[in-house]
Amino acid sequence: MAVSETYIAAPPEKVFDVLSDPDSYGDWVVGSKEVRDADPGWPAPGTRFHHTVGFGPLTLEDHTVCKRCERPTMIELQAKSRPLGTARVRLDLQPEGRGTRLRMREDAGDALTAFVFNPITHLLVRGRNEESLRRLAELAVRRRAATDAG
Repeated sequence: MAVSETYIAAPPEKVFDVLSDPDSYGDWVVGSKEVRDADPGWPAPGTRFHHTVGFGPLTLEDHTVCKRCERPTMIELQAKSRPLGTARVRLDLQPEGRGTRLRMREDAGDALTAFVFNPITHLLVRGRNEESLRRLAELAVRRRAATDAG
């Protein structure tokens, strides 16, 4: 399991607004190139968005499914990048002062992925997720500022 945590200077509702926008995942998730399409009603459980992931010219097209959602405190996703594997990602949001403490936990989403998800992989995933959370925080704060100004 890879766990990362950060403080975001925006309330949980504003952070969750970003998580509720499927197009935003292409901006904040490291390795995501674009979101191609999304089911209406995202992030209701069972809905999905279709994404392209990769680095440079190497890309894969797959999808992410919302498994559980409790607005504005938790969202659990199953992200697929087959044949490389699947991941179960849970984001927990807790109010902290005038902002949000966000905890991201990523686990292997299937038996094959669990086989290759070793301690070194955990370190790499945690590093990627820390950068993703930095981007998410920046996006949430920028959106909060735009709504506060408007």
